Amino acid sequence: MAKSEAAKLTERNYEIIRNPLVTEKTTMGSQYGQITFKVPTDATKPEIKTAVEALWKVKVEKVNTLIQKGKTKRFKGVPGRRSNFKKAIVKLAEGQTIDFSEGVK
Repeated sequence: MAKSEAAKLTERNYEIIRNPLVTEKTTMGSQYGQITFKVPTDATKPEIKTAVEALWKVKVEKVNTLIQKGKTKRFKGVPGRRSNFKKAIVKLAEGQTIDFSEGVK
């Protein structure tokens, strides 16, 4: 993709960004321009960057990812395991924000 080309909306962009993670820790990162999303385990950093830029029309500086391992829990007395999921911590450019109350444009 050429740098002059604007990020285009595709169906894959909507599949990549599943939902924002709102916890105490991720809320603390928002003061530094960081937003945390839940993404598929096969999503790559460049895909996540283009998806966020296309969906919210913001400039992304950096993307960090990690795989959160599922916990072992008991369900009605039977041992079970929660599934693993991938988190993406997206650092926005200076002065850029995403308002989740207005939704995807």
